[in-house]
Parts: sequence; C-alpha cells; structure tokens
Amino acid sequence: MNRSLAMHDSWYERGLPHLWLPYCQMQLAADPLPVIATRGCRIELADGRKLIDGIASWWSMCHGYNHPHILECVQRQLNTMPHVMFGGFVHEPALRLSERLTAMAPGGLSRVFFSDSGSTAVEVALKIALQYWRNRGVTGKDRFLCFADGYHGDTAGAMAVSDPARSMHKAFRGALVEQFVVDVPLELTRSRIWTNTFRP
Repeated sequence: MNRSLAMHDSWYERGLPHLWLPYCQMQLAADPLPVIATRGCRIELADGRKLIDGIASWWSMCHGYNHPHILECVQRQLNTMPHVMFGGFVHEPALRLSERLTAMAPGGLSRVFFSDSGSTAVEVALKIALQYWRNRGVTGKDRFLCFADGYHGDTAGAMAVSDPARSMHKAFRGALVEQFVVDVPLELTRSRIWTNTFRP
C-alpha cells in the first residue's frame, strides 16, 4: 500500500462517520472518493488515480485548481488581511473590485453587494426586491414569479424560487413560501399571454 493510501485509511475511516454530505441519502449513496490533491482540471485520489473535473468543483474553479496567479493573490491577501466584516468597515480590494464591476454593468447598476455563494446571492436579490417595495410603502408585493424547472440554490429563499414540484427541492414543498411558477414562454403568443397575466 502506498503512503498516501495508508494515510487516507486513517483520516477517511475516522472522519467519514462524522460528515453530513450534500445531495444524497447517505445510507444509500456510494462512499465518496478520497481526494489528496488538485492541479489544473484534475483531482488526485488517495489510490493514485487522477480524474478530470468536468464541473470545476461546482463551477467555483473555472480557472483550474492551484492557478499560480490566483494562489499568489490569495496568499498576499491572507498575509495582509484575511477578512474584515463590512459592518462599518471597508477595504481597498473590495472597493477596487466594486468599481471595476460597476464599470462593466449595464447603465443604472452602480452598486455591488458581495455575497459568498450563488445561493446567498439569490437570497440577497430577493431581499433587495422586497425591500424596494417596502421602502415605497407598497404592500402585497411579497411573492416572486419563477420558471418551471428552475434551480437557484439550496438556501430557503433560493429553494422557494426554484421549481417546487420537479426539482431536487420537492422534498421541502409545503415548508417554503409558495411563489408563482410558470412555464418559460417559448413563443411570442405565449409571451404576450404571460405578460398580461402577471402584471406587477
């Protein structure tokens, strides 16, 4: 047995019983593969096999694993300031990035709200939309229109605007705030009907 596999036996067997894995029924799912390293688009397993990661670790590694420029920037930032909350504070990297992003955004979009994942970004967008109407004193604007077969994330609000019947979130149906779910309009006629049915 090689050294990596021997080490894997220890941490894998001891740690796995304490882990709750996403997107599966753990009593029925196959055992997860033990990963010991990454490089570029490849994942190295404890037994020496190398896999091509075709979904970039759920789309978070679009530049590849261990990209030298990204590693250098992350290390430099860690050495200076790993994290500071935005509760009364700001810092240069965030302000510089905000300026760059708004310069690329369509007209009228002049601010950036930083979030830590796609699901929480959806939550932020939902709350901004709700707050818009509340700030104007308009009541009753508390539901969203979403499309059948949609998927927007795994937090409660994001699940609520995903397809409640045909998505992976159907197990939570009835526990989430119900929204208006419609089919995606595929032609001009249906688009007009949809527009006339769901006016703001």
